[in-house]
Amino acid sequence: MYTVLVISCHPDDMELACAGTLLKCKERGDRVVVCHLSSGNLGHVIIPPDELSVIRANEARKSAAIGGFDEVIWGGFDDLEIYDNNREARDKVVDVIKRVDPDFIITHDPNDYMPDHTATSRLVFDACFTATLPNYHTKTEGAAKMVPVYYMDTLAGVNFNPTEYVDVTPFIDKKLDMLECHESQLVWMRDHDGIDFADMVRTCSKYRGYQAGVEYAEGFRQCQVYLKGTTKRYLP
Repeated sequence: MYTVLVISCHPDDMELACAGTLLKCKERGDRVVVCHLSSGNLGHVIIPPDELSVIRANEARKSAAIGGFDEVIWGGFDDLEIYDNNREARDKVVDVIKRVDPDFIITHDPNDYMPDHTATSRLVFDACFTATLPNYHTKTEGAAKMVPVYYMDTLAGVNFNPTEYVDVTPFIDKKLDMLECHESQLVWMRDHDGIDFADMVRTCSKYRGYQAGVEYAEGFRQCQVYLKGTTKRYLP
């Protein structure tokens, strides 16, 4: 029905905030493409960056296979090397958008908690306009269409007020199965931050469910700017 492009920063960000929605998109017949801009190479106390990059890529592929997603794309950045005010970085995202040609995009909220997330959000905002310009040339020729952008929830929902909700109750267990693929991060969060990641994600989904009147939900905020409005609902 639609082509959905998720541009997240790290492997596992998608599982945290919108995997249930993507599973629901697949159920209705959508093409789902996930792009991880960063390798996540600094996300561990003990495992060195080069080794961790390989581990995290394998974890992300395993998760996407559980979800039945159509493609996983890598942005080519490492942790803390994503800068939004940078043409080279923007053009990488433009090329992803041109190649996938989505009907809508999901990405991080511009007020999330860490610089890689907020830089990703701003890059996507800039790139999804730039990608529509036929005379702006990058490695990928052609132009994409103007599409709505939805910001996914922040970690633990801090400072995020959803304008739309998706009932993910039938998919909560598979969402958590996908998260469990990221074993390196579950260990990292426990050792570095003292957090049971899976429990936190279930709890946050339950909280959004209370807000929406269902058992489990994911929250989104549509980017409300000129030409990105829509007269129909794209989220499932």
